[in-house]
Amino acid sequence: MDTPSLPHGPSMAKRTCCSDPSNAKPPSTTSPELHNDRSENDLALESFLRVSDFDSINTSFDRLIESRSSDSDKNDLIQRALHLGCVLLEAGKHSDRKRSSVHNTVVWPLPPDLTIKVFAMLDTQSVCYAAATCSLFQKCAADPLCFADIDLITLVPKVNNGVVSSMIRRAGNALQSIKLGVLPPCASPLFCSSEPLIYSIRNSSDASGVSWNDKRSRQGKESSILTRSCLSYLSENGGAPGARLRRLHLFNIERMDNAALLASLSACPSLRDLEIVGLHVELRQTLESVSKHCPLIERLVFESSKTGRDDGLKYPTCNEFVHSCPNTTTLALKGFKLQDYKVRTLVKGLRKLKHVDFSMSYSFTGAFLKNLGANGGGNCLEVMILRDCMHLKAIEVEYFMGAVLVGEFKLFRHLDISNREGLASDGDWFNRCYSASFIPIKQLLEERPNFSLVAEFPKGSYIDVEQATPSDLNSDMSLASQLSSHASDGSFLMSVSDNSSDSGNEDGQESSFVTYDSDEVDFLAT
Repeated sequence: MDTPSLPHGPSMAKRTCCSDPSNAKPPSTTSPELHNDRSENDLALESFLRVSDFDSINTSFDRLIESRSSDSDKNDLIQRALHLGCVLLEAGKHSDRKRSSVHNTVVWPLPPDLTIKVFAMLDTQSVCYAAATCSLFQKCAADPLCFADIDLITLVPKVNNGVVSSMIRRAGNALQSIKLGVLPPCASPLFCSSEPLIYSIRNSSDASGVSWNDKRSRQGKESSILTRSCLSYLSENGGAPGARLRRLHLFNIERMDNAALLASLSACPSLRDLEIVGLHVELRQTLESVSKHCPLIERLVFESSKTGRDDGLKYPTCNEFVHSCPNTTTLALKGFKLQDYKVRTLVKGLRKLKHVDFSMSYSFTGAFLKNLGANGGGNCLEVMILRDCMHLKAIEVEYFMGAVLVGEFKLFRHLDISNREGLASDGDWFNRCYSASFIPIKQLLEERPNFSLVAEFPKGSYIDVEQATPSDLNSDMSLASQLSSHASDGSFLMSVSDNSSDSGNEDGQESSFVTYDSDEVDFLAT
């Protein structure tokens, strides 16, 4: 079957005579030549698409090629055929998308304003996926409300500065939140909360089995990588993009330095939630900038990228932060050198403080816990996490729990004193305590039935089981089974385990774990 002939050049149709009144036509916006060309193309394309015997096309095309005498004519014909095929393919895709978009517009049950509200509830990646489906969703996803909460956190580097600037530009004055960086998945939360207190960079691998160190080493080799200027657009147009920003979370952006972070914070006067994990920035300069530019801050989480080596925080900085940011309810400073008097200034001075986390911090012994509730300081405390604090003394924890038992800190409900090295003993730092037996457990449960105490140590230790009632104690259960079950009445669970495969027991030593659970607070062990 021969294929229909296609036009190879401009149409040579005879032009009508304008002097003949019988041939006169109304004026048209297009020339007669273009009109005739389109008509001939339409007829040729329609005739071509009516071909039903597709196998014969190969034979017809071969005959057509052989009919050309020179190689150049043959090659030209082949290239024209390839080009025509590509054009038809793209035209078919375009028409299919256009028809699908019209169909979606007709059958989609929600009006555009409600669609925008639905898209505003999705994460950033889902909004981008939705926008790529049809023109209706693309128009709705272009609304600034859909990018008010920008979440570009990934497990491997695949976001660059251009993507961040584009998202901020789309959000405009509606920008409320930015989450940015590379974050390995956290194995479990430290305590149950509607908003997690802190993320952690201490997990060595994720579910995919890819080492976190391998991911970090790849950052410099990836084209999709964030640099120190990734948030520079917040300061453009007189700081308008960052003026209404309320939440800023930054994770492991290795090229972010002090100057870049401070410039970004200076453009965010409405900031209320700041979380910094794994950035090479200093605590002192960050707190000074927050005190100066972000007086409305309510939640500050800062985990050092160089645990134990950042000791630049000064007392005047602590004092300035307390007076400039009185609305702070959550404070987490992990992996810094913090002396007791600095911690006391922060905890006692911030009268609205509810959650504190000084895990992996060095230098303080817990002396700041003495008289913490005097003059109204610390009365709002609900959660305190002092996990793996090298110099924390058992005697200071005992004094603090004594104050809790006599009625101070009435809102206090969760304490974590777990330590891989054990608690320091009074008078001899090298004599470590691997037990929570100094805490009167039975009395604590009677006074505070909803209290949650977490004390995980790497070595086996003696626990005074006489303080626990037989109905509450099940010493035969393993650590894993204890953690997977909870008492229905909110009572405590206690276990002494010889499970050497526990994650906190790297040397195969025995494990001791005590936890007291409530209906309000659940502890999920890593």
